[in-house]
Amino acid sequence: MTRPERPQAPLTGGERDILTGLLDYHRATVAWKSGGLTEDQARQVHLPSELMTVAGLVAHLTLDEWFWFAVVVGGEEDTWEEKLQQDPDAEFRVSPDTTLETLLAGYEQQCARSRRIVAEHSLDDEVTHKDETFNVRWVLTHMIEETARHVGHLDVLRELTDGLTGE
Repeated sequence: MTRPERPQAPLTGGERDILTGLLDYHRATVAWKSGGLTEDQARQVHLPSELMTVAGLVAHLTLDEWFWFAVVVGGEEDTWEEKLQQDPDAEFRVSPDTTLETLLAGYEQQCARSRRIVAEHSLDDEVTHKDETFNVRWVLTHMIEETARHVGHLDVLRELTDGLTGE
């Protein structure tokens, strides 16, 4: 798979443009590192954790996007809370009936939704979830960290799967 064009974060400019640009760069890298695999490859376990698969990471990142932007920033009801209390790793357990294509489409849809939610808020807007208060700037920064960390995992898994390398 050739390296796709990914949005580059601006090196100068406003804080919002830089933060959202960095997040979009990492989001595009998730799609690149996950795309073009067979269903079996997307579910291969290369590391001691059976949860650490390409499919599981895409599902996890989709849930993270939804939770931090739709639930925490947007105020939507957390419909995953009970599932995660029963199984803290539930989102990593992807049904065999769910294709990688479906997972990646869901991820992109959730990212687009997250962009719309962020666009409706100031970086200084404060939101409270479960007695903790965050501003939108912190949520964006957290999601850059979270997405970049898992891009590193995807990079390792992809190289172990088919040898694809690159930042």
